[in-house]
Amino acid sequence: MKILPRAFTALVLLTTSTLLLAASADDSAFAAKAAQAGNAEVAAGEIAKTKASDPRVKQFAETMVKDHSAAGSALQAAASKSSITLPSGVSVEQKAATERLGTFSGAEFDRNYMDQMVKDHKEAVALFEKEAATGEDARLKAFAQQTLPTIKMHLEMAEKLAAKGK
Repeated sequence: MKILPRAFTALVLLTTSTLLLAASADDSAFAAKAAQAGNAEVAAGEIAKTKASDPRVKQFAETMVKDHSAAGSALQAAASKSSITLPSGVSVEQKAATERLGTFSGAEFDRNYMDQMVKDHKEAVALFEKEAATGEDARLKAFAQQTLPTIKMHLEMAEKLAAKGK
């Protein structure tokens, strides 16, 4: 009869470790997507700082580079403490979108950049809201909760600028 309690304990430990691994995978996926999104915002912002024709769009781009660089540093710190290695670049889709932006100039660039910023920030808000609500890693969850208001502010700014450009 002693075998049954040991088997039960082993099953509980195995199930618990499997659940922890699954949660860690979700947190790792969040961290990777957040890092790539931030890297994409910085890359697009750098292009917009030189190509935008509207001074408000240039100012927005400078804010994106500054804020997303700072958020990237904070994410790196949280991820490294949780033994998560972040990607240093962007996704294939993000790279293509940034390259596409580079083909525009003047008011056409401004419109396309701001439309991209609205799209990107809507996706980022959803990503960060999910992590803030359901994240298992305390550091990453706290990062998402602390960063979410800034991303929402960026979305609001982008929507206003995009509406003015149409």
